[in-house]
Amino acid sequence: MDLQTLDYAIIFGFFALVLGIGFYVSKKSGANTTEYFLSGRNMPWWLLGFSMVATTFSTDTPNLVTDFVRTDGVSGNWGWWAFLLTGLLTVFVYAKLWRKSNVATDMEFYELRYGGKPAAFLRGFRSLYLGIIFNVMAMSAVTLAAIKIGQVMLGISPLTTVLVAGSITMIFSAIGGFRGVVYTDFVLFFLAMAGAIGGAIYLVNIPEVGGLSNILENDLVKSKMSILPDFSDTEALVTVFIVPIAVQWWSSWYPGGEPGGGGYIAQRMLAAKNENHAVGATFFFNILHYALRPWPWILVALASLVVFPDLESIRQAFPNIEESKLGHDLAYSAMLPKLPSGLLGIVLASLGAAYMSTISTHLNWGSSYVVNDFYKQQINKKATEKELVNVGRITTVVLMVLSALFALALTNAVQLFDIIIMFGAGTGLIFILRWFWWRINAWSEIVAMFFSGFISLLFWQYEDALFLAEGAPFPSWSKFLLVVLLTTTVWLVITYVTKPESKETLKKFYEKTQPGGPGWAKIRKEANITDNQKWSVPSGVMAMLIGTVLVYGSLFATGNWIYGNYGLAAILTFVVLITAVALQRVWRKMKDVF
Repeated sequence: MDLQTLDYAIIFGFFALVLGIGFYVSKKSGANTTEYFLSGRNMPWWLLGFSMVATTFSTDTPNLVTDFVRTDGVSGNWGWWAFLLTGLLTVFVYAKLWRKSNVATDMEFYELRYGGKPAAFLRGFRSLYLGIIFNVMAMSAVTLAAIKIGQVMLGISPLTTVLVAGSITMIFSAIGGFRGVVYTDFVLFFLAMAGAIGGAIYLVNIPEVGGLSNILENDLVKSKMSILPDFSDTEALVTVFIVPIAVQWWSSWYPGGEPGGGGYIAQRMLAAKNENHAVGATFFFNILHYALRPWPWILVALASLVVFPDLESIRQAFPNIEESKLGHDLAYSAMLPKLPSGLLGIVLASLGAAYMSTISTHLNWGSSYVVNDFYKQQINKKATEKELVNVGRITTVVLMVLSALFALALTNAVQLFDIIIMFGAGTGLIFILRWFWWRINAWSEIVAMFFSGFISLLFWQYEDALFLAEGAPFPSWSKFLLVVLLTTTVWLVITYVTKPESKETLKKFYEKTQPGGPGWAKIRKEANITDNQKWSVPSGVMAMLIGTVLVYGSLFATGNWIYGNYGLAAILTFVVLITAVALQRVWRKMKDVF
């Protein structure tokens, strides 16, 4: 594929703009750690919302969605659509609590909520565990997608892609800090959406595809179009829909979809001006993330089934692709060379934008853990602000290098999605309840974290004998559920057999965050805490349920308008309008409580 002068101009112009923003804000960002990692805690909701959306749109996202659609149909996306429930629970229940806590990172929360050496260990260990190990895994999946795009569209080697894309992002992230990340995310969002929507419209109408009507009439596409899974296929129904929507969303830790909030979502809530801005940012993010973005990717994935009905057709079209990198996720990249000059440049720049926005966030977020929660707490408590910022910049470089090396060894982004989901299985309920139940302690989290990892590794080691072989004692779809059940049982037992946190620690936490509710009644009584504030959680849960109908309704309405099911689309659109009015009324009442 030959890029034209216009394409190169668009791509290089984009990179110059991003680097320019990074250098422009570098002086202010490097003033201290609060500026470098939280931008002075003065960010408006709309800017943070756009930043969250841009971050969760990475180069691997279209590839991942394409893999889901080509393998399990449109309904395969429930594996990540289900996290909307987590997201809206964070919006209406936890966002205000995170902002009230006033911690620098969600890892610092551990020494606010818990006390003693267990809390210090939990903070230090998880800062390295999540900031380095899990963070590197997530970034490597994004980099893998960039590698595949580079091979298919530009014919460049994986190493060249890693060196060019990684170096630019690393420099920008190291000098610009969180402020640079958020400012560029605003620009990157619009560029990424323009590329995704423009690319989808053009690719659906190329001669090889023949327009939307031809896609919808294709026999292979017809079998993949349903938004809901086949209810007659028990295993597919349980795996794709029931487990994600009933269990996964609240039970598993996943970057950007942590139960109760966390990670880079928490980082943005902590950077908000106040509690209302934290709530507004997360709600804005969930609407755009789930209701607006999926369909351009889905349409390209469906169109790819017409052009490349199987893996062999992709192999024949791109014979130079490494065999280890060949998979259904490659189909998205395989469609892009069919774009015309100009639009091709925009799409490539948009994918570059998606890559940079995600990687830059992960680099800043991960380095914030290493700096605030490990280096400052465990290595050098007397470190100056200048020294901490420098450590953050060095950490940024190290994280980038590690993720690049790991990406070169990967074959498929779905692999990491499954690993991350499984390793966090059973821990999510702790993240939800620790704000509202005084009895949960540091040992609850420590044991849950290690046991979930241990049992997941054990199940992988003996997967065939336990789940896949003929006569196996458990069905294949039960693996995740068993990890959740066993992990939850273990940490509940540990919670009751270990000592609770001290009254001083619990009192300090309650007075600062004011979570309310019956789970703190014992502590309020013993510590003589007077709390006349109305408990906002019931209203928050109601808002969460209404918001879920609103966002899913928008998602399904859009799909049915595209499919030509106008009657159902109109009904769903009406439901969306009604729930929007209802949610507005509930939110007005909640603001008075905040």
